[in-house]
Amino acid sequence: MTDTRPDDPPDTESGDGVENDVFTYNGGRVDPGESVNIRYGISETYLGDPVRIPVTVVNGQYPGPTVFLSAAAHGDELNGIEVVREVAHDWDHTELHGTLVCLPVMNVPGFLAQERYLPIYDRDLNRSFPGREGSTSARRMAHRIFTNFIEPCDLGLDFHTSTRGRTNMLHVRADMDHTDIVRLANAFSSNVIIDGQGPSGTLRREATDAGVPTITIEMGEAHRFQRSLIDRALTGVASVCAEFGLHRDSSVHWPGWRILIDDTDEKTWLRADAGGMVDMKHGRGELVEEGDVICTITDPFKEEEDIVSVEAPFTGLIVGVLENPVVYPGNPLCHLVGLEPETRTALERERTDVDPLLRYLE
Repeated sequence: MTDTRPDDPPDTESGDGVENDVFTYNGGRVDPGESVNIRYGISETYLGDPVRIPVTVVNGQYPGPTVFLSAAAHGDELNGIEVVREVAHDWDHTELHGTLVCLPVMNVPGFLAQERYLPIYDRDLNRSFPGREGSTSARRMAHRIFTNFIEPCDLGLDFHTSTRGRTNMLHVRADMDHTDIVRLANAFSSNVIIDGQGPSGTLRREATDAGVPTITIEMGEAHRFQRSLIDRALTGVASVCAEFGLHRDSSVHWPGWRILIDDTDEKTWLRADAGGMVDMKHGRGELVEEGDVICTITDPFKEEEDIVSVEAPFTGLIVGVLENPVVYPGNPLCHLVGLEPETRTALERERTDVDPLLRYLE
């Protein structure tokens, strides 16, 4: 672990004549000024072959915080993979102050099968942290990832997408009761922050409890790369690197407007009250007025008297929305959150001169 904690002010002189710490893990080390690609064994197959995850450690020459970037804890969530890969391999880290620990694919078995959970075991890796030796396969994998590449860090960014059949606008999920996390979540510069601990066993909750403030970034849908969301997330990572002094030539980004959603705010998942086929009238990131028809549900005959209209119960922002057009009663249709008047005004002002399609894609 480096000497500079996230709440320390960044040094103002390049290097300050002090060299960064060595980054160590079970089986190896990365010296200051080195960038190393690792295939790290976390389990074995039925044939006894190793299950390895890819890890890139970029250890800067100069001291600063150690930050992990992780993706694909769910094997079919791909957007974050490209974010982590580009940070690790496409960015210039010559003047990096600190260390980046990049884990683009944590759930390798799920990634190979393009499944959310660990195949065969049918376990959720992102409910298995911090893990434990001598326990289930999922917990053993989580333990080896956590002890080697999460606990040595000072901060964490964990990238996710919505589950299959749904899509999210880019937003942050964070436990805003922690001062360090407030700073980290704000630095990522998303428009929407959803406050909460997160379920037990999730990487961000367990890392935070272990003293490594961590946020989750939700972005888009499973099974694809969505370039506009990837680029937006890269802006967030650059902003975090600027805020915490890893890249001193970068600037902290302000998103233009921001809403923090906590347990006291108006929010809901709208769910289908009828089975059928869904025609969505609004997409993720759109502002809807109370009473607006968000979608309709019809049966195969599309008879007028059988059409079910789903209306917005309050004026708000659609954070997540159904992509799969078929539903059972009770299936989620969209995630709607209310907006304070000043936030709505800022949002409307920002969008006045922007093409709606481009804004939707963001």
